[in-house]
Amino acid sequence: MAKAKADKNIETKYELAPPKEWTPFIFGIFCNWCSFAGADQAGTSRMQRPANLRIMRVMCSGRVEAHWILEALKEGADAVLVCGCHIGDCHYVEGNFKTVRRMPLLFKMIEQFGVNPKRIRFEFISASEGAELTELIKEYSEEIRKIGPGPFNKYFKK
Repeated sequence: MAKAKADKNIETKYELAPPKEWTPFIFGIFCNWCSFAGADQAGTSRMQRPANLRIMRVMCSGRVEAHWILEALKEGADAVLVCGCHIGDCHYVEGNFKTVRRMPLLFKMIEQFGVNPKRIRFEFISASEGAELTELIKEYSEEIRKIGPGPFNKYFKK
C-alpha cells in the first residue's frame, strides 16, 4: 500500500519555473554526413558557440519535412536552422536539391501564417566547416535576438 502511494507521488509532474531572461532557442535540423559532422568537428575542436542551438540529426536534408519545421516553431522554437551538404556533395546524390526546391515554398507558407520568414534558414555546411558553422550560429542567434521571441513562445511575448 505504501509503495503504491510513493509511486503515485513520483509520477507527479512538475512545471519548470519560466526563465527570467529571454535568449533565442534555435532548433537545428542537420544532415548526418556533412552538417552534423561539421558540428561534431566544431565541438571536438572546442570552438565556443552559443548554447541555444539544439540539433536533430537526419540522414539527409532532403528528408526534412515542412511540418517538422512548423511543429518546432509551434512548440516554442524561436528559429529553425536547416543545414545540409553542399550541392554535388550529397551522400544520397540529390537529396539537397529537394531541400533547395522545398525551402522557398516553406518561406512563402510561413509568411502566410504571419511568421517572419527569417525565423527559418537553410545553409550548406560540410564536415570540415566547423568554424564556419560556429560563426553562422553566432550570427543567426544575434539576428533572431533582434527579431525577438517566436510567435508561439509561451513564456515571452513580443
